[in-house]
Amino acid sequence: MFTHFFIARPILSSVISLLIVLAGAVSLSVAPIEQYPDMAPPQIQVSARYPGATAEVIANTVAAPLEAQINGVDNLLYFQSASSSSGNLTLSVVFAPGTDTDINQVNVQNRVSQAMAQLPQSVVQQGVTVDKKSSSFMMVFSVFSPDDSYDPTFIDNYANLNILEELKRIPGANRASVFGLPDIAMRVWLRPDRMAEMGVTAKQVADAIQSQNQTFGIGQLGAQPMLPDVAQSFVVTAQGLLTKPEEFEDIIIRAAQQGSAIVRLKDIGRVELAKRDYSIASRINGKVGTTIAVYQQPGANAVETAKAVRARLAELKKSFPPGLEYKIVLDTSLFTINSIEKVVHTFVEAVILVVLVVFVFLQTLRATVIPILAVPVSIIGTFVGMHLFGFSINMLTMFGMILAIGLVVDDAIVVVETVEANMTTKKLSPFEAAKAAMTEIAGALISIVLVLLAVFLPVAFLGGVTGTLYKQFAVTIAISMVISGIMALTLSPALAAIILKAHHGEKKGFFLWFENSFERVRQGYIGGVSRVIDNPVKGLAAFIAVLVAILALFRIVPSSFVPDEDQGYFFIAAAAPDAASQSVVSRLTGEAEKIVLADPAVQDVATVNGYSLIDGQFQNNAAVLFGSFKPFEERKDPSLLSFAALPRLNAAFAKLRDGFVFALNPPSIPGMGTTGGFEFYVQNRIGGPPAILQEKLQAFLAKARQRHELQGVSSTFRATSQQLFLDLDRNKAELLGVPVADVFQTVQAYFGSQVAGQFSQFSRVWWVVLQADANYRARPADFDKVYIRSKSGAMVPLSTLVTLSYVAAPKLITRFNGFPAVKITGNPAEGYSSGQALKEMEEVAGEVLGEGFTYAWAGQALQEKASGSTSSSAFIFGIIVVFLLLAAQFEKWTLPVAVVLTVPFAIFGALLLTWVRGLENDVYFQVGLVTLVGLSAKNAILIVEFAIERVHQGMAIREAAIEAAGLRLRAILMTSFAFILGCVPLAMASGPGANSLRAIGTGVIGGMLVSTLVATFFVPLFFTLLESWSARRAAKSAPPEAEAH
Repeated sequence: MFTHFFIARPILSSVISLLIVLAGAVSLSVAPIEQYPDMAPPQIQVSARYPGATAEVIANTVAAPLEAQINGVDNLLYFQSASSSSGNLTLSVVFAPGTDTDINQVNVQNRVSQAMAQLPQSVVQQGVTVDKKSSSFMMVFSVFSPDDSYDPTFIDNYANLNILEELKRIPGANRASVFGLPDIAMRVWLRPDRMAEMGVTAKQVADAIQSQNQTFGIGQLGAQPMLPDVAQSFVVTAQGLLTKPEEFEDIIIRAAQQGSAIVRLKDIGRVELAKRDYSIASRINGKVGTTIAVYQQPGANAVETAKAVRARLAELKKSFPPGLEYKIVLDTSLFTINSIEKVVHTFVEAVILVVLVVFVFLQTLRATVIPILAVPVSIIGTFVGMHLFGFSINMLTMFGMILAIGLVVDDAIVVVETVEANMTTKKLSPFEAAKAAMTEIAGALISIVLVLLAVFLPVAFLGGVTGTLYKQFAVTIAISMVISGIMALTLSPALAAIILKAHHGEKKGFFLWFENSFERVRQGYIGGVSRVIDNPVKGLAAFIAVLVAILALFRIVPSSFVPDEDQGYFFIAAAAPDAASQSVVSRLTGEAEKIVLADPAVQDVATVNGYSLIDGQFQNNAAVLFGSFKPFEERKDPSLLSFAALPRLNAAFAKLRDGFVFALNPPSIPGMGTTGGFEFYVQNRIGGPPAILQEKLQAFLAKARQRHELQGVSSTFRATSQQLFLDLDRNKAELLGVPVADVFQTVQAYFGSQVAGQFSQFSRVWWVVLQADANYRARPADFDKVYIRSKSGAMVPLSTLVTLSYVAAPKLITRFNGFPAVKITGNPAEGYSSGQALKEMEEVAGEVLGEGFTYAWAGQALQEKASGSTSSSAFIFGIIVVFLLLAAQFEKWTLPVAVVLTVPFAIFGALLLTWVRGLENDVYFQVGLVTLVGLSAKNAILIVEFAIERVHQGMAIREAAIEAAGLRLRAILMTSFAFILGCVPLAMASGPGANSLRAIGTGVIGGMLVSTLVATFFVPLFFTLLESWSARRAAKSAPPEAEAH
């Protein structure tokens, strides 16, 4: 047999293992570290600005044409847009997981180009951008002045030019951006009353600035071809773009005419170098600052990127002007590093427990060394396969490795245990015993490896986010199992032949007690197996009871996608009443900051007023706060964890009077939505005014809030926000000779803004922006100060052409997949799972929506809905492939059934322990179930393999089953308890990432306990029944002559 070759050549066997370890060590040194593999659906964001336009105008004239073109782009999953009365449109296009982000961006850019001709001129002039964008923050930091020595404009500009530009050159941080628009602009603040007195219009001002603020290429004096006697050549230059506010103020708007003096810009307004956009205002721990977000980019290594950003910031800090500081508020890489460290600690604990189990069963250090060597070789060698597959070191691959610890020692334990048995019972030398053992068990070892591969490899072909989760985990275990199998067939028998020695003398102390106890257990087990075989009806009834219990437990155990974690940071969404100004929002968030900073768990908080986290859009009455908790080592007390801190903060926020403030956990998987919880859209398919959608939304929220499985169900949509409606009498305007376009352009220039050219500063080109000064656009009466020139040259007051009235209209309009929609966010109530929450939301939708309305999921909820079918596919695949492989090995269709029938016991155990511990049926639990298919089959294979050999040697089926069960009990208990104890640190984990560790550890421990302690009684029964039935069938179908012989 080929294994004998390696037994005879131990150095060759050692060299193979050493080469595997060396290759693994090299792969480990270059492996990137991240929390999760890149599995969030790729997102492309289209952004446009339409200053002064309402949400409804932007939705109809900008969002709708863009969406019509983008709809149907390759690999599209869904798209959503938010049009805000702040003049901004954000259109997020989400693609199927695993698609190429660069190709997606090109495809969207092409579609946007096709829509440009349909967009308003003002939007085209401002530009429509198409960017790869993640909704997942990797890092958020603030630049501020502790002593308030700098104003917000200086801090914004400094951060934009000297910090942001530097960070964008760091690989993975190229999508860093300042919250808001940090650009400076030459702001021309107009005085409409003075302009009316002097007969000057906003259009005249814009035209004058554009004509007198230009740059030209003049040419060259003495350029070739030239006269032969010209000896010199000069470039001719002139002043190009103006650069200083005083230069702009000196621009002549109207030259001297008969009866009128020269009008300069400073006569009708003032000019200053200021911010281009004032819709966002930031603070850090109460101090004015600028907040910068670094977004997680597809394919980027978050840990390396964060490290590079920190290093660059520390370097840039040296050149900061005195009195300017920065503070990192949110860094997701810290949770990643802490989680991976926690997993590594768990890994070490698992190795120690596995060593103890092996030592207790094998009872000599010599015998223990052989299986334990399998751990470093298999685990380090796994990094080679991970490198080839492009996997990183992440939570999933590390989970796979922890589970693999208990698996990789199994094969070597079986080898050592069989060699020792041959040395004891057959009195063979270690060398001969090793050869005999490999002849006996090589087939079983190969079939165990193949069965485990058969379970895990089909999972690698599953698609979607859940498929990616499974793939990383399953392929990692599969690689370690293959290496473990190679070790068991090469190094383990070779070492056994050299290291093992025949036991001399009596066992003493603990080992004597252990052996006597184990023998009593073995005899009891054999007696129990005999009774089960002799009472097949009771045995089958118990099996049916297990099946019924599984169905019941699947209904009882709540389902979810992935467990929530304390990630070391949190978000706070704040909203003041719809018509609230930024100063009101600032007051509200100031009170929230005091509450947050007073909490013992919190370290820092950065505030961005004017930005809605839920909608991803600028809104004057909204704000977002980014909070960071103290380091994990300072938060050992459960009351300082996010699960206790966030409810405590929300209870305090509920007392605030000026608006709504709510603290949220970030999504469990970066990029899966904006916040934790679910995202749900109600779509209006029949059209009509926003009020129809508002009415349906209120009915939906009222019903949803009655469900005790849901909490925090809310929406930012308000169809009844108060707006001032300017009703132009178009007929009167025409009669007075005032073009309608001139009316709206003038109003937009004063109350919105108008771009009137460019200027150069700090080696960059910026906009010149016209707008009425603040005290001319504060009250409705300010419209009376506006005049428009008629075709005859007369200045006509705006008040004669328009009437003002207050109307109800939405400040933010969202659309989903091309239809008007409202976004609803919420969370499962305490004690309920996300699966239950989603089910309740769908039930409410069924009761409330009715004809013409429908619903859709987005973000993490959408992936959770898709994960159910993926999980069951993986599970069914695993069982089918195991069955087919065993049928091929045993050359029988009946025997594999005996193995496969043990799987329900493992599922029952996993569900039972998960239910007892109050955990949920999430993706990690389901990954554990797939693992249990292979593990429970492995125990059964050890018994069935031996039993069939005894039958072939002429032993009766019943006796063969009982003897095989008794002989293999030690190996089964040893391998199973090695695996179970290896998973105990997972199930008992605390700290960063603990919920995920507990989810996966609890299920596999419960499954293996029942599989080991209960299913092992049933395998001999199933074997006996199936083999007896097979023998009877064979006897019936045999020809009479054969029977006579």
